[in-house]
Amino acid sequence: MTSELIVDVNAEKVSIALLEDKRLAEYQEERRTEHFSVGNIYLARVKKIMTGLNACFVNVGYERDAFLHYLDLGEHFHTYQKLLELTQKGKPVRPQQLPAQPDLDKDGSIQNAVRQGQDVLVQIVKEPISTKGPRLTCDLSFAGRYLVMMPFSNKINVSSKIKKRGERARLKQLIQSIRPEGVGVIVRTVAEGRGASELDAELRELYRRWQQAIERLRQSPERPLPVYEETTRAVALLRDLFNPSFENIYINDEATFNEIKDYVSLIAPERTPIVKLYRGRLPIFDNFSVTRQIKSAFGRSVTYKHGAYLVIEHTEAMHVIDVNSGNRTNAEESQETNALDVNLGAADEIARQLRLRDMGGIVIVDFIDMDEPEHRQALYERMCQNMQQDRARHNILPLSKFGLMQITRQRVRPPQEVTVEEQCPTCQGTGKIKSSLLFTDLLEEKIGELTQKHRIKKFRLHVHPFVAAYVNQGLISLGHKWHARYGWGWKLVPNQSLSYLEYRVYDPQGNEIFMQGEREMQ
Repeated sequence: MTSELIVDVNAEKVSIALLEDKRLAEYQEERRTEHFSVGNIYLARVKKIMTGLNACFVNVGYERDAFLHYLDLGEHFHTYQKLLELTQKGKPVRPQQLPAQPDLDKDGSIQNAVRQGQDVLVQIVKEPISTKGPRLTCDLSFAGRYLVMMPFSNKINVSSKIKKRGERARLKQLIQSIRPEGVGVIVRTVAEGRGASELDAELRELYRRWQQAIERLRQSPERPLPVYEETTRAVALLRDLFNPSFENIYINDEATFNEIKDYVSLIAPERTPIVKLYRGRLPIFDNFSVTRQIKSAFGRSVTYKHGAYLVIEHTEAMHVIDVNSGNRTNAEESQETNALDVNLGAADEIARQLRLRDMGGIVIVDFIDMDEPEHRQALYERMCQNMQQDRARHNILPLSKFGLMQITRQRVRPPQEVTVEEQCPTCQGTGKIKSSLLFTDLLEEKIGELTQKHRIKKFRLHVHPFVAAYVNQGLISLGHKWHARYGWGWKLVPNQSLSYLEYRVYDPQGNEIFMQGEREMQ
């Protein structure tokens, strides 16, 4: 299997697509007004104690206060509080020289551990979902590609996915020899076979981040105070997924390109050439057929094989998937065989959809009924096999007597929702539009207004591919006439994400240009 990462950076959002054998496997997007917060560390203040829940609410700057349960305070909570006490007094602090503090009682209560208005050092482990605020922990960790470092812990753990006993022993002994005093380490799966220099370099970098976080604790009296921010989502995704199967990483933004290239040069210097800056004429997602795959893979109904389709519904409590055979018929096969074939194809697509939409929590799948026990077992094994590629923790139960399969999947952020249905930008949903023959007159009018009235000579006019083909057809095309009339500095760009009679105008830097009255309409 070969992998490619496509990163689309524009003024509104950053979109990341992971392609496996040219097929969309994961998709994430982050609006510029939002921020990927899992892993961020804050010096925050306890706002409210909830004795009945044995938890408290903490203000970390979100609209809704974050939730911190007593069990998430961590056994080293008192040590972190001692660290805060010393830093707030302005004393220089070396973590390895902190006096030992007693571990937190596992059976204690929240009101005996914290008080309202108290400062605590917290890390976000789950983003806000629906009506709930972020989920927090006081057991801090700093994640790298090969290692995860945990301050004030002395434990060394090796990923259970590393099966070779000799390799596990080697890694454990190696980490024991290079780790700083007073930190614990989790060795990740991708560290298998790595040498001492690579692991030592990453551990030093993680420890440096921890020391920088301590320095920020005394910088400002404001609360909440961000003391450590995780990498951007593109780098975080790359950190978890990067492997020898990666062939190319394409980015259409120079700043993000430099950021990712610097990261790849740290973890795999010999692979730096695979990071490439995209300068093509077409939008980057259109060029790599990502837009088409997004349109077909998201939405309430997803077609997958020989007319069969899935219906995917999201509720507050769970996600529900219904498997339908559609118009698929095969007279030569029995109903049982057809049902098995449709269900196996559904298992492949459902495993992909769970990753693609990042659906977490409880997932209920209603497969087509099958009577044969061996067919039911084959379906269960197929789903387990498909889910092995999923990085999120999950659990799968065999089919129930009602033909339902129950899946639980780790949820750290809201499911990825992409609206593929479009409201007509011309009629605004009324169902009535001006003649499409007049659309080219409208485009020419806008080009003339930009070039002659506003004196904007260089811009890109994005239109639907059908419109672009119509404008450019013929030896002396309509587009050629427009260029001769209004200058050659502007370009007509086909864009699959636009609807038929929709257009967008961008300057050379990628910022959208609005003319008078257009911003209010859009």
